[in-house]
Amino acid sequence: MRIVCLGGGPAGLYFSILMKQANPDHDITVIDRNAADNTFGWGIVFSDQTMDGFREADPKVVEEIEANFHHWDDIDVYFKDRKITSSGHGFCGIARLKLLQIFQARAAELGVNMVWEQEIKDPDDYAADYDLVIASDGVFSTARSKYEAHFNPRIDTRKCRFIWLGTKKKLDAFTFAFKETEWGWFNLHAYRFNEDWSTFIVETPEETWLKAGIDQFEKEESIAFCENLFADLLDGHELVSNARHLRGSAMWLKFNRVLCERWYKDNIVLLGDAAHTAHFAIGSGTKLAMEDAISLVKVLNSTDGSVPERLARYQEEREIEALKLQSAARNRMTWFENVADYTDMAPEQFAFSLLTGSQRVGHANQKMRDAEYMAQYDRWFQQQAGLPVDPQQPPVPPMFTPFKLRGVTLGNRVVVSPMCTYSAVDGIPGGFHFQHYTARGLGGAGLVMTEMTCISPEARITPGCAGIWNDPQTAAWKDIVDFVHANSDAKMGLQIGHAGRKGSTKLSWEGIDQPLESGNWPLISASPLPLMPGVSQVPREMTRADMDKVRDDFVAAARRAHTAGFDLIEFHAAHGYLISSFISPLTNQRSDEYGGSLENRCRYPLEVFEAMRAAWPEDKPMSVRISAHDWVPGGTTPEDAVEIARLFKAAGADIVHVSSGQVSKEEKPVYGRMFQTPFSDKIRNEVHVPTIAVGNIFEADHVNTIIAAGRADLCALARPHLADPAWTLHAAADQGYQNVRWPRQYVGGKVQLERNIERAGQMALNA
Repeated sequence: MRIVCLGGGPAGLYFSILMKQANPDHDITVIDRNAADNTFGWGIVFSDQTMDGFREADPKVVEEIEANFHHWDDIDVYFKDRKITSSGHGFCGIARLKLLQIFQARAAELGVNMVWEQEIKDPDDYAADYDLVIASDGVFSTARSKYEAHFNPRIDTRKCRFIWLGTKKKLDAFTFAFKETEWGWFNLHAYRFNEDWSTFIVETPEETWLKAGIDQFEKEESIAFCENLFADLLDGHELVSNARHLRGSAMWLKFNRVLCERWYKDNIVLLGDAAHTAHFAIGSGTKLAMEDAISLVKVLNSTDGSVPERLARYQEEREIEALKLQSAARNRMTWFENVADYTDMAPEQFAFSLLTGSQRVGHANQKMRDAEYMAQYDRWFQQQAGLPVDPQQPPVPPMFTPFKLRGVTLGNRVVVSPMCTYSAVDGIPGGFHFQHYTARGLGGAGLVMTEMTCISPEARITPGCAGIWNDPQTAAWKDIVDFVHANSDAKMGLQIGHAGRKGSTKLSWEGIDQPLESGNWPLISASPLPLMPGVSQVPREMTRADMDKVRDDFVAAARRAHTAGFDLIEFHAAHGYLISSFISPLTNQRSDEYGGSLENRCRYPLEVFEAMRAAWPEDKPMSVRISAHDWVPGGTTPEDAVEIARLFKAAGADIVHVSSGQVSKEEKPVYGRMFQTPFSDKIRNEVHVPTIAVGNIFEADHVNTIIAAGRADLCALARPHLADPAWTLHAAADQGYQNVRWPRQYVGGKVQLERNIERAGQMALNA
């Protein structure tokens, strides 16, 4: 093949090396607008694991890199006059210029033609002369811009400013430091990359940058400002810039998060930053580009299909892995952008929150890297939770620490999430419900939540929904609650709700959200908008009389919940049901005092909540479940959710159960592990209200990490509890934690389970 790479950075050079190595007959040219020794930035970081992957692709390049890198294991976090160190991370740093020189030498050795200081032209000027055009020309790609409508890049310019400097201060660890000033917080990302130099990146939100007047600084003033800010770490060493082409405030950049819908067009393909970017907070932009090159070379050197067909396969095979890394980088980037939300934390938790901010590294992984650091941290967390600490005993895993809400103390942080079972008759929970809830009550969770329990016959989603509007229903719930209380340490919570426009539908296994074929009941909602136009029943817009009745029904349900013995009640204001329909602008188009602004849209939900709070015992807690993101343009956003949570906190909510979506059929959620946890994190640490995280949390390590990092106070798990009612007991056994109550009738099983786990561990060690 005859190939041209537009851009001589790591992406284009590494691709040309691997492609030429795979087949010396390929005719490959690399073109770059800059000189061969002209590069922006100082050092590049790779993990040990990343280097192992590169070794398989080209051992010779890795040998050269390893001969020129600086290796370290520690991360130092400087915060509030404390230095917290964790080890075992395994990083190596190398000068960006040195990496490019290694690539250039290897490319020349293999016969790649390199052309420097030549402006990159219209990609079509190359497409006719080459079999393949590699657009490796960075975040401001010329090729991508030419066909922007086709590639459909989503470019998100982030809100922080950063300056990329270097220093001869020889740092001993990957260093994060945080300084509070009269204008706001500044962050430092710094690491040593060779015997003489360290990268020194200073970052701050643009609002802080402007308040400090840095937008008016000349280059020398910016450098002097950073030297003064981090003088205690520099020990008299100077900071230096190698951005020769930048002057004044242009020294301070803004990160562009790039995500393209398509990566190729005909024989043009985007590579590296041209296709997607990863924030420097996770140090993976170059890694992402080089792994792109490995994948593309592998596909191109196969024999299946035409070039465009191979390029399609390349995107299909690579896109998911790239998105995973971008997601982790986004999480870490967002953490730094909102660092002020975490500065009320103690230094111990602040550091752990930083270390796990990407959600790729968790509690168990940190323990594997540095067992001593994690033991110290877990003991600190245990003490904060009010448990005595015995240095001779293993620390309590964070998920097994207690949590108090008003007069109710939960034995651990695990919640059985509300899950509709659609198995009631006339709203009365029957034998299935008794078995379902009591089994999970005996399974070790600190709190067992019921499914959405309806306040009236007309409030049901389906004819099979449970209710609490009459005495027989209340008595049935009381039987369940009494059994759980008598035989376990679990607390019981009742989720109370009204289906609104999502009511009068079939059981889920007969057709989710499909209207009943007969026996329908009239629906009400904030506005007369059906869930699915042309399919769903059109609800009636609620009148003031409707509001009064529904409010009173919620209050009556709260009183009945107390009669049934529930420890907590949850007000369901999420997922497009009646209360949610007032909050979301997608479903509330009212022109009265209950529509329009966010404050107006929350007016009626708060009225109902406050009436329930007044009727619910003072020493018992109340939760509210909200949808923190509608996942639809024009809908509720995470920023709105912060204000919604703030309003409910002021109204007496003790904890916010943070979910998302299910408001509109037009939604496009971004799924993944713990995908809703960032919303919980944002609400908890901006509003300073306890939260429950939910959403694809399925491992004990997820729970330990979320709780330990302060992203939530409780974690709700749904599907794991459907598969395993004793999920929490099994999680305790897996972690070697024995101080959790098993039903005395099942203790023999506990002993056997722990023996089996110990035996499996020994076999793994001896394998």
